[in-house]
Amino acid sequence: MPLWVHLERVWLCCLCCLDCLDCSNSGHLGLVPCSYLTPLLLSVCPLCFPLQAPGFGSSLIKRQTHAELHHHSPSAVNPSRASVTLSAMPLPDGNSINTAPLDKGEDTEPLIDNDPIPPQCCSARLNLAFLMFCGFSMVYGLRVNLSVAMVAMVNTTEPKPALNSSVVSACPLPPGGDNSSNSFHQPAGIPQYPWDSETQGWLLGAFFFGYLCTQIPGGYLSDHYGGSIFLGVGVLVTAFLTLLTPLAAQMGSHWLFALRVLEGIAEGVTFPAMMSMWARWAPPPERSRLITLSASGGSFGAFIVLPLTGLISQSLGWPAVFYLCGVAGCLWAVVWFIFVSDDPRTDRRISKEERDYIIKSIGSQGTSHGWSIPLLSMSMSVPLWAITITQMCSNWSYYTLLTSLPTYMDNVMHFDIKSNGFLSALPYLGGWLMSMLSGVVADSLIEREVFSITVVRKLFTLLGLMLPAAFLVAVSFAGCNHILTVTFLTLSTTLGGFTAPGVNINQIDIAPRYAGFLLGISNTFGTIPGVLAPIATGYFTEGHTMAGWMKVFWVSAGINVGGALVYTIFGSGEIQPWANTEDERAEIEKERSMSIAT
Repeated sequence: MPLWVHLERVWLCCLCCLDCLDCSNSGHLGLVPCSYLTPLLLSVCPLCFPLQAPGFGSSLIKRQTHAELHHHSPSAVNPSRASVTLSAMPLPDGNSINTAPLDKGEDTEPLIDNDPIPPQCCSARLNLAFLMFCGFSMVYGLRVNLSVAMVAMVNTTEPKPALNSSVVSACPLPPGGDNSSNSFHQPAGIPQYPWDSETQGWLLGAFFFGYLCTQIPGGYLSDHYGGSIFLGVGVLVTAFLTLLTPLAAQMGSHWLFALRVLEGIAEGVTFPAMMSMWARWAPPPERSRLITLSASGGSFGAFIVLPLTGLISQSLGWPAVFYLCGVAGCLWAVVWFIFVSDDPRTDRRISKEERDYIIKSIGSQGTSHGWSIPLLSMSMSVPLWAITITQMCSNWSYYTLLTSLPTYMDNVMHFDIKSNGFLSALPYLGGWLMSMLSGVVADSLIEREVFSITVVRKLFTLLGLMLPAAFLVAVSFAGCNHILTVTFLTLSTTLGGFTAPGVNINQIDIAPRYAGFLLGISNTFGTIPGVLAPIATGYFTEGHTMAGWMKVFWVSAGINVGGALVYTIFGSGEIQPWANTEDERAEIEKERSMSIAT
């Protein structure tokens, strides 16, 4: 575009926009030299600088209104008329993309919101995300430690002879191997128990019986009272109960079963509490990376604890696993209660600039929903059902690998116990890295206005379900090739991390005020595969054949594809009408009646 055209538009901006700029504080509209205004206008005006990338930082420009001013008739350039037009615009205390959209007329839209955005580095919201990351590392460490320690707690993994001793291994044993690595000798004085495979299965599944019970009430109470107390108490109680694991095991398997149920009850409130807190702390343009950073602590905790548990059990004895995990969880809870607040308004360490930025960007959706919730509207909400069904489908393959991967590595691939622990943990490292990376990319796409929130959520969910499904199918064709099998399984779980900024955080998009409660609903249904997937796996692999394991991987892949289709068709990233506050509903009705009247 010729330079003279730019200069002409700059001068037009001087006349039209002067009243909304800092230089108009003197209260007059004169012919201010363009040398003062040009740098500012070039940085904020999309018509003066068409190549300006939208959506960055504090350049929150209402483009339609500005464009209307640029295309006014010549009389609009008259300074007095421009002054009346611009001064008539009400400037709200803060603009939120969570609030209902206002009328796009020039008498309701502010031209520029020039409040600076505080950097994330060393900010209170980033510190909160890091503490949550450590907390969910503890949560998953406390959850999965028994699955590896169980190998050391029993004196053999198969105390009774198998009824069918003629079963042939799906893959040949490695040279010189007799698959006798199951014996796990303990230091002197460490007890071991004669639990059969059925008892071990019940003990490993006991956690989920309790976990199902507190998801919904935990989310409801967290939305009302704030999530910090529930997240902190959930980890603290689970850590304390973990310290009692050796005592419960000594008293009998029934006591240990009851203890694991109680641990599940305590942990059930943690993820809904996290979502409730981010509904008040996470500015909408930063939700993906903040929430995925927090929740990715689960994958990181599993990656660390699975191999570390085996080493501790072998060197110090299996009781040390529960003592160390329990103490670490208690210490984290103390730090959490000291440094964390439910709301940026009550945080003592947050800067005023960051507090104002968070409050303004979230708006009225960052408030408590009170005791009443629109249950009927929620039950009929198609986007909520899309989230719930998709999370169930996604969790099917997740829990299949979580519960059956060590068995597959042992019975089919014949890895020794040390290799088994590391290889079972390797996919979680990939999932952790991918979830954090995808969260940053998702926020960047939303910030740059490349895609809408709905498109971003659907895109990452589609990638996070379809690509893992493809690699699960590939595992079934890898046969007994150790390298290909480990590679495909690792890639499947790693690419599943794409769902972290997709369906996994979609509750906060459609209803921020009810985010914890909605996560409790979807997580409750999403935990059902944790009970059903191991049963289905046991049914398919009863004969320990490769064909049976192929069915396991094909079924998981098919369920993934089904979830991707459901979410792509019915998912949404927009706030639902039933999630708006009373003031927002009144404003929407007012603007609707005004638009009809005109």
